[in-house]
Amino acid sequence: MTRFIHDKFAKDYLEELLKDYGEVKASEKVSGEIKEIDVLFTPAKQQSSNLQILGLLGRFAEHPAIIEPYRNPASTDEICDCILKLLEVKAFLRREAKANKTKLQDSEIPKLWVLTPTISETRLSSFGTMQKESWLSGVHFLPDALRTAIVAIHQLPQTPETLWLRLLGRGNVQSQAVIELQALPLDHPYQKATLELVYNLRENLRVNQELEADDRELIMRLEPLYQRDREQAVQEGNKQGEQRLVLRLLNRRIGDIDASLIERVQGLSIEQLENLGEALLDFSSVADLENWLNQQ
Repeated sequence: MTRFIHDKFAKDYLEELLKDYGEVKASEKVSGEIKEIDVLFTPAKQQSSNLQILGLLGRFAEHPAIIEPYRNPASTDEICDCILKLLEVKAFLRREAKANKTKLQDSEIPKLWVLTPTISETRLSSFGTMQKESWLSGVHFLPDALRTAIVAIHQLPQTPETLWLRLLGRGNVQSQAVIELQALPLDHPYQKATLELVYNLRENLRVNQELEADDRELIMRLEPLYQRDREQAVQEGNKQGEQRLVLRLLNRRIGDIDASLIERVQGLSIEQLENLGEALLDFSSVADLENWLNQQ
């Protein structure tokens, strides 16, 4: 169960980071047997100079990319399935180019990045991977014709350049990345949005009864950070700060809410807003919010 929670977090997270730099499609279906690409990214025609702020992830986004993040170590079969998705996308692009009587350029074919929290040297060797001089350790390339790299998140150096990928790791790797995320300047363009996604992950994990040790550790790591931000929101303007925080959490929890509901939330007292902040952990739809407001 928790794997699906982490899968959704990874897709939402990558979409949030990459949406300013091109077109992002999550859970994109491909031909053949029903398969879904986790994240299919097509860069904008005019690349933004801000892309470098994403470090290693930004390098992936310089070209069309298929990004497949795994919560558990990717198995041999799972990596092969990812390669098959890439080949099916390539075949589709070739058919499309032929129908349009154009030549498919190499630069139009996506590159595949398989993100795995850990991987054994034996498995890497079985795919004939190699390291490239201009790339960081932890990025293992398959032969060039396959346009594929396996990213071993636990092997990435602990630098700002790898932060946005290490947040998708496990255990100590992910916990350290959360500490670094917390330490970023408050005006960093991705700190706020990332924290909101991480808090949403925390909420979804908290309601799950069968947590792995890594997930319990992540919740404990996030708890003081979450409480700090709640206190800061209150200090920033008491009611207004609490309103903003609750509305952000509602948006992440149940999606966009209409103006009339926003107005009703804004009319709540500080105590009611705090109660709503706890109650929304159990919400799954807008109807839950409406029912709660009707009881006040």
